[in-house]
Amino acid sequence: MTLIRPQSGQSLRRLESKSACPYCGTGCGVIIEHDGQHITGVRGDPDHPANFGQLCSKGSNLHLTSRGDDRAREPLQHQRGSESWSPLRWPEALMQMAKVWAEIIHTQGPQAVAFYVSGQLSTEDYYVANKLAKGFIGTNHIDTNSRLCMASAVTGYKSSLGMDSVPCSYEDFDSADCLFIVGANVAYAHPILFRRIEAAKLRRPELQIIVVDPRRTPTAAIADIFLPIQPGTDVALFHGMLHILIWEGFLNRAFIETHTEGWEELKARVQNYTPQWVAETCAIPVADLRAAAIAFGQAPAALSLWCQGLNQSSHGTDKNVALINLHLATGQIGRPGAGPFSLTGQPNAMGGRETGGMPALLPGHREVANPEHRAEIAALWGVESLHPQPGYTAVPLFQALERGEIETVWITCTNPVLSMPDQTQVQRALEKARLVVLQDSFLGTETAAYADLLLPAASWGEREALVTNSERRITHLRTAVPAPGSALPDWMIFRDFAFILGDALDTLNHPLPSAKDASWAVRAQRMFNFADSSSIFLEYRECTRGRDLDITGLDFSVLDNQGPQQWPYPEGAVTGQARLYADGVFPTPSGRARFRDPEYLGVAEEIDARYPLRLTTGRLRDHWHSMSRTGKVAALFASDEEAFLEIHPDDARRLNLDNEMLAKVSSRRGNNILRVRVNADLQPGLLFAPMHFGRRYAPAALCNQLTLAAIDPISGEPEFKHTAVRVEPVLFPWQGTILRLLDKDAYFHAAQRIARQFPYASLGRMRRGEREGFILRIAGEQAPAASDIQAWDQALGMDGLDILDYDDGRRGIRKRLCIRQDQLYAARLFGEDVTRDWLRELLLSAADVHSYRHALFAPKVPTDMGTWVRSRGVCACTGVDERTLRQHVAAGAVTLGQIAQACGAGGECGSCKPEILDIIRLMRREAS
Repeated sequence: MTLIRPQSGQSLRRLESKSACPYCGTGCGVIIEHDGQHITGVRGDPDHPANFGQLCSKGSNLHLTSRGDDRAREPLQHQRGSESWSPLRWPEALMQMAKVWAEIIHTQGPQAVAFYVSGQLSTEDYYVANKLAKGFIGTNHIDTNSRLCMASAVTGYKSSLGMDSVPCSYEDFDSADCLFIVGANVAYAHPILFRRIEAAKLRRPELQIIVVDPRRTPTAAIADIFLPIQPGTDVALFHGMLHILIWEGFLNRAFIETHTEGWEELKARVQNYTPQWVAETCAIPVADLRAAAIAFGQAPAALSLWCQGLNQSSHGTDKNVALINLHLATGQIGRPGAGPFSLTGQPNAMGGRETGGMPALLPGHREVANPEHRAEIAALWGVESLHPQPGYTAVPLFQALERGEIETVWITCTNPVLSMPDQTQVQRALEKARLVVLQDSFLGTETAAYADLLLPAASWGEREALVTNSERRITHLRTAVPAPGSALPDWMIFRDFAFILGDALDTLNHPLPSAKDASWAVRAQRMFNFADSSSIFLEYRECTRGRDLDITGLDFSVLDNQGPQQWPYPEGAVTGQARLYADGVFPTPSGRARFRDPEYLGVAEEIDARYPLRLTTGRLRDHWHSMSRTGKVAALFASDEEAFLEIHPDDARRLNLDNEMLAKVSSRRGNNILRVRVNADLQPGLLFAPMHFGRRYAPAALCNQLTLAAIDPISGEPEFKHTAVRVEPVLFPWQGTILRLLDKDAYFHAAQRIARQFPYASLGRMRRGEREGFILRIAGEQAPAASDIQAWDQALGMDGLDILDYDDGRRGIRKRLCIRQDQLYAARLFGEDVTRDWLRELLLSAADVHSYRHALFAPKVPTDMGTWVRSRGVCACTGVDERTLRQHVAAGAVTLGQIAQACGAGGECGSCKPEILDIIRLMRREAS
């Protein structure tokens, strides 16, 4: 922590603490600005090698997410089926939980309890949770939400290279001659890495960039070759590229002969994957397929990047190994600028893999199924043995909970009711559970409605921790401010529960595995004698000794003095290792990498006459996961204010849909109602919906009610990227809008309660300068009763004296405008809301309403109000919208530099640069 002395006359302390961003797996270093009690600002850490001081739009607004009345401050007990929560003291909460868990363990066995944890946890959190589950209780039923994003990368690396070790570094972006980006919208999901790609392309225009994605995403704007393949055809594509590499002679035969095995079987497999057949299967031109293969094969250094587009599939492991085959066949691994590089989606998904926080893993990249590995960890933990059978992965875990095979689950720092596929099944499972424990930093998540106990956890900036990013780089996060109320670090909650569970097991006389410990309580004290994060790390560090991820040379002082380090970093090392396998030796029994020869298989759920369209889901630029953090920041709603459905113009015309209309999207499992966006950058027949919006913001737009629970048989990862659906217009007879400045959080929560009463509702935040508010759009079969409207007005603080009303009972129109000091601060437009957008601008602009009194209740936007109509936001940093950008492009600003100079957009964090380029491209196309 650095103390900056206050200037003369100032009494407020200005402190700084180094940390890392809690969003994606890039692992950007941040400097938290605070006063010792509250976080006041954040900026990028210029010394951190992951980002060198840059932050994206989400990271730049982190300081706005740390407080609020939605923070969990004390343990709470919940009466299911109600919104009633009762406060508990920590001993009382943990005792209630321990009594139930001890009884289940005693009567049903340890396999009847389960943990579902998160890539948001620190390495120390993961380690203690894993030790509690596998070492103390004896259950391997501990999985993580990382199962939903990178499990197929894990099994792919292990299958091909022998170990789950990412062989590349971010510095490889700077020396690659070909970047092969597959199933990764890096511009949105890893914006700071995309800045690095942009810089590399600018520095070396000859760098060939190939982007493979069913959608033309903002990442594709930088591509030299874009391959819009059909969803799920990746294995066919990679086999087809290898077929061309063989035919054209772009192989590294010396590498194949010396450092690999299984080549002949793979060669026989891809013989039938001819360019013509692959091009037809993937729905891409043969010429583009050949160009991509040759660009990869000719490159002195080829680097591939991938993310959920490959992983989230019922054949995700096959896709990973088929891509790695291209690197092994060309020797593109273990050299600067070369290698297969999986980008992780969460800040410590890597740490979870390293500590064994998954049902088939043990600390130090060990396997539950390996007797030697179990014996090694049992000895380190001081227990007799470990259960030999891997536990359930996420989808089977919740299915076992519904069957009653698992009776209780402890969910930590994740929101499975929103994020798991086939949401309805997850809800049924939680309803049937004997006890659901939710450990989280935030209240009001979708999962909280099903919890019996809520345990408050410390969040970002409130705990000391270690995390590992996508390039194997470990960062030490320092505590900046205390957690609110009695919230505790996650590892401390696990530790304290172990102590109380030990007492509860002793009360039941539950048999100990041996006489090594006098009691369960003694065993817990011995196994969980952790005083702080450092003591946990020192124990975990020993689990890595002699392993591929050996970090025995690291401690907190090394990380503090030398900065974040990559593993391996064994005892005696002076620096980490930038890339792996430079010697061509792999951690397999033979020391050789393994070619795998998967057969191309189609998607789990094909389209048919009833469900003729393909839905894919994904991330947005300014939101993250289920929006517990980003949902608190108004600036991050500017570009995407509500959930939506993107559809190709041809499909929209055929289905009688247009922009701003509502559409019902149905699958075999459920349906959504989404607002339509027509987008020519999609393929015909393909739809896209964002994954983030839940019941708090869009009760009828829960895309994982549609997705299916088909999983990869090896990795257990679900197929989020393809669902067969049908779409039809929805025309509600009644609609309305509420706009309000947000001077109390209670008003936002009141709007959430109102939203849940309608078949369609969308709640978003809005901001301009210091004025912040929300917009609630609702629709239904009939107008609400006057008594309901009156109650809502009261709940929203819209029932004061300074109001203007317009009621037309015959047409069902009820409007109210609330004015304070000659400025609009709230508006209710029920039955007719044509003027919604310009009244919103009037509210945010703080303009004097007297100038517009003649138009306030008009059923149309007056001609002189055209510039007040809202345009979609593009730059979250400056608030510049699409209309403004188009005006500047029309005036001659046609480069990023000219745009930044004209209006500031793209000149700060840079996250919006791909969209600015898209607007320039579209305007050129329109002009031609």
